[in-house]
Amino acid sequence: MIRNVMKVSAVTALLLLFVDVVALAQGKRVQISGNVRDADGNPVELVAVQVKNTMTGAITNEKGYYSLSVAEGDSVTLLFSCLGYNKAERIIPTVASDMRVNVQMNYMSLELGQVEVTAARRNTSTLETLDAQRMRILPDPSGGSIESLVITQAGVSSSNELSSQYSVRGGSYDENIVYVNGIEVFRPLLIRSGEQEGLSFINPNMTEEVRFSAGGFEARYGDKMSSVLDITYKKPAALEGSVTASFLGANAYVGSSAGKFSQVTGLRYKTNRSLLGTMDTKAEYNPVFIDFQTYMTYRFTSRWELNFLGNVSSNNYRFTPHERDTKFGTANKPQTFTVYFDGRERDKFETLFGAATLKHNVNEKTEIGLQLSAFNTREEESYDITSTYALNRVASDEIENPVEALSLAYFHEHARNRLSATVATAGLYGISQLAAVHTIKWGLNVQRELITDKISEWERRDSAGYSLPQTGTDVNVIANLFSDNKLESTRYSAYIQDVFKFRTAQGMFTLIGGIRGSYWDYNREAIFSPRLSIGFIPTANQDFTFRFATGFYYQPPFYKELRIETTDENGNSIILLNDRLKSQRSIHFIGGGDYAFLAAGRNFKFTTELYYKRLDNINPYTVDNVKIRYYGENCATGYIAGVDMKLFGEFVPGTDSWLSLSLMQSEQTIRGVTKAPMPNSQLYNLSLFFQDYYPNNKRIMLNLKGVLAGGIPVTVPRKGYEAGYHRTPPYRRVDIGVTYQLASGESALMDRGVFRNFKNVWLGIDLFNLFDIDNTGSYYWITDIYNQQHAVPNYLTGRQINLRVSVDF
Repeated sequence: MIRNVMKVSAVTALLLLFVDVVALAQGKRVQISGNVRDADGNPVELVAVQVKNTMTGAITNEKGYYSLSVAEGDSVTLLFSCLGYNKAERIIPTVASDMRVNVQMNYMSLELGQVEVTAARRNTSTLETLDAQRMRILPDPSGGSIESLVITQAGVSSSNELSSQYSVRGGSYDENIVYVNGIEVFRPLLIRSGEQEGLSFINPNMTEEVRFSAGGFEARYGDKMSSVLDITYKKPAALEGSVTASFLGANAYVGSSAGKFSQVTGLRYKTNRSLLGTMDTKAEYNPVFIDFQTYMTYRFTSRWELNFLGNVSSNNYRFTPHERDTKFGTANKPQTFTVYFDGRERDKFETLFGAATLKHNVNEKTEIGLQLSAFNTREEESYDITSTYALNRVASDEIENPVEALSLAYFHEHARNRLSATVATAGLYGISQLAAVHTIKWGLNVQRELITDKISEWERRDSAGYSLPQTGTDVNVIANLFSDNKLESTRYSAYIQDVFKFRTAQGMFTLIGGIRGSYWDYNREAIFSPRLSIGFIPTANQDFTFRFATGFYYQPPFYKELRIETTDENGNSIILLNDRLKSQRSIHFIGGGDYAFLAAGRNFKFTTELYYKRLDNINPYTVDNVKIRYYGENCATGYIAGVDMKLFGEFVPGTDSWLSLSLMQSEQTIRGVTKAPMPNSQLYNLSLFFQDYYPNNKRIMLNLKGVLAGGIPVTVPRKGYEAGYHRTPPYRRVDIGVTYQLASGESALMDRGVFRNFKNVWLGIDLFNLFDIDNTGSYYWITDIYNQQHAVPNYLTGRQINLRVSVDF
């Protein structure tokens, strides 16, 4: 099918070239080109540019660029039109030579009192554009991350407010690929809990554009099975900056431009000590997370540009537990779990990242670039924690008085884990626009990886004077794990795709077809991924947009997936690397569309997508908090199917809110026998982002984020799905925030004293977990003397107030 599409594209390009040749033979032609941007300076895609009273025209590409040719002569009138924007018209008095005509198109709007309403943008691919500026006012317990905005989208879920990781349509956290300025970025590998995680790589203050796809994405994006998050950082045109402080930390950034040079630099500090203090475990929490980033651009000439992105991150987590008291169970069978601790945990995750891109614009239609990047992480996880605990069953009417001791035991956890990894990448890419309706994109990459891993951890439990497990007179630990591995390998990848846009009497079509291939020398595997998407806007009713996408999405194993546990001659669990592990495969079928409409004079957009993902060569895994433990084998097949719905619009005039609902069904068959749902499959997920403002005073804004998601399947540690599973309780959480714009450019206060140097001053108060709901993040598994296991829930954070202040300059 891809081959036929590419043949059609080639034939069409030749026909258009033939038409141009014939026209030249009839008279001299003049090239008119330019860029179309909106009122915010962003490029506008899918703008129809037409020469008035003729059939000559073009369509802008994703950079807002268009080009067409007209006969030399008298005046020409260009018409610019795009759904959601006011039409524009430009008159050229005399057409004598090639020229540029740049146009700004304003959003189509209507006035509702003092509120201006704007129309929603069209989307003909599975890639959706999100508004990064919403992070300024979003109540976010993670301290501010783009991922907090992503998880409110249809098909995306997260059941841990301390983590920036997310699942998309039932996939694992490792199935999501993240790009910043066209460079893939990585995260630490040893993270096992949200408390340790620290800051996400993406700096929201430096972000210009956010694009996200929940599946069916283009061939230019890498080999992952679930989603792509594509981030573009700012290139400031003038001095700008901001400083923000809250109970969760502080951040600052500054951007500037001077001649050919521009830069944006950000510094972030996070400590969620106050938030962790709402958990059941009373402890000395000392998390210190620091991140420094800079993005610099230098334009040598109008055709040559050099970009550099640098990042230094240090995440330190220190934890000294004292005691814990957890009440759980049902109303008829309440239980209590009491623990007294001794010892501490110290974790350190330090990462370095650098990337340089050299761009060359060969002409207005062609760009090529060279990309070099390197990532290094050094991770240490160290803990020695002993505890004495009691698990009691209590009377339903007197929870403080135990009636039966289910387990009294001593527990010792020990770990000395070290990991270092270096990933270096070199690549070439190119973008060329052909015959006004084709955009060819291609790329080549080589990636070198060096990873060393040393794991030494064990657990020992003693219940009522007996060590578990009991093996005659020997005293053993209940579990241990050791590894000493090193991996050196090289990956090669390439892609090519065509974006073909054309109009017929029925409407406008956007066809994106491409193929991606890669080879990994460690397991000696070559894979090829054809991908295709079609977008259609009917002429009869342009309020509708329809989409269909399909393709093969492989996920070559990274280091974590290769690890397979086995037992040595002494009964110790050791980790080996499986060099015969192959890529997992997911075949996507996605169909859906948008319907834009007006209700009560306000703009709304309703989006629906149906999807089916056929999974082969699955490497099954279990999830504990945010730690993923893989089987290390291609031993399962399965499927994921569902529907995502999203209503976006002005629930309150002049504000944007949305409501998302996802329904999902999944199944995997392990070793041809065991059937279980996919580990991150939630049967339902309802999320809401809502904005409101105080009547007649838009300086006071209310922002609410709510999530109701089904539980995820969990298993007994180190047992897998063969030993059975159960689902966690539903994840329910509401965060609410109120912001007050103390001063702005129009305020009289900005003319006084120090405020003269500021653009905006914001004050805010957040209330996290408004209803103080106990959500289960993971389980603490207790084994009694009869070798029966009890799952004690590890509850996530409770209700917490956060104050913040933000100053823009």
